[in-house]
Amino acid sequence: MTGKRRDERRVVVTGTGVVTPVGQDVPSTWQALLAGKSGGATISLFEATPDFPTRIAAEVKGWDPSTFLDSKEARRFDRYSQFGIAAADQAMKEAGLVGPGDVRPERFGVVWGSGIGGISTLEENARILAAKGPKRVSPFFIPMFIPDICAGLISIRHGAQGPNYATVSACASSAHAIGNALRYIQRGDADVMIAGGSEATITPLTVAGFASMKAMTTRNDDPAHASRPFDAGRDGFLIGEGGGGVVMESLEHAQARGATILGEIVGYGLSGDAYHITSPAPEGAGAQHAMRLALADAGATPDEVDYVNAHGTSTPMNDTNETAAIKAVLGEAAYKCVVGSTKSMTGHLLGAAGGVESVITTLVCRTGKIPPTINFTDPDPTCDLDYAHDGMRERQVRFALSNSFGFGGHNVCLAIRRWDGA
Repeated sequence: MTGKRRDERRVVVTGTGVVTPVGQDVPSTWQALLAGKSGGATISLFEATPDFPTRIAAEVKGWDPSTFLDSKEARRFDRYSQFGIAAADQAMKEAGLVGPGDVRPERFGVVWGSGIGGISTLEENARILAAKGPKRVSPFFIPMFIPDICAGLISIRHGAQGPNYATVSACASSAHAIGNALRYIQRGDADVMIAGGSEATITPLTVAGFASMKAMTTRNDDPAHASRPFDAGRDGFLIGEGGGGVVMESLEHAQARGATILGEIVGYGLSGDAYHITSPAPEGAGAQHAMRLALADAGATPDEVDYVNAHGTSTPMNDTNETAAIKAVLGEAAYKCVVGSTKSMTGHLLGAAGGVESVITTLVCRTGKIPPTINFTDPDPTCDLDYAHDGMRERQVRFALSNSFGFGGHNVCLAIRRWDGA
């Protein structure tokens, strides 16, 4: 049962791509996640002196943009755009859409999110302005910095002339991108969309800002165990970076060209807390609304949910409220599904989180393998679901939800179904 109106087209995933702190493509990331590998380490991208309360992060290690870009592009594209282009290229390659004429350009679009955009470019040019004056600011500063530029770069690279823009909703950015792309295909405005997001915010200003909010972990002596979703000892998120996204097509378009279908996106729910700039609404009220909308959009019932890829940030308030929301929406079925937080390994990729986690959720449905939630030592009575704390699980997952929530009270839930050829 799809729950869709008769005039809505079904939407499938035919390509995936990621760059994460545990792998620079889908296969390496997936194997690292199943093995419970942490991407946490001491910050190397800048000198995090002792006056930084947090000096650890989940960086993309050994990043070499020349794998995807020529030297001129690498100099002119911010790190967040480099990650986005790499993820989109991977997804297009897996989808088999790499040649001219594979897609009608005007029926092909890009929605690519970022919570902050090119913050390292901003910081660098602010230093140049202060030290050397306005004439030394780069002419590429604006197109390197603006959060929408990665969507534009991806569209130029792949000839996508359909819907094209960025979503900016903090840590829900790339989940909004995928949900909005879903709607364009469903209602016939596009046949193929690249959707997801990227982020590169391990910079002095960003780390200092989150640290001042006391939002990040301060387990500086133990970075591999710092991200502890749903554990009683959690003390904040581990900031990460990277990118992730999917190629989505109408079912008819994918079947007509003989594409391999990896999964089906069947539901999208979005809501606003209207409560607080950073804190979630009590009992995860906004999250509840988004999850219920996604289930209704998918035509699914709570007992069909086999897996929830939780927002699971390792912050005291998120994990308690998200658990409450899952229980409120699923009822007794909440205790029968697996709730996992892959942020325990990747850290929190902010605006890129939903894109990466949508890829992970698609793989869970496709393979029946569920990554663990690592770093659990102390039970929290407010977090009493099955979080796969004991290692990777194997079970059939036919239907799953992926949650993404952002500062400002932005909530997104995506529903993904296993593709069985029906």
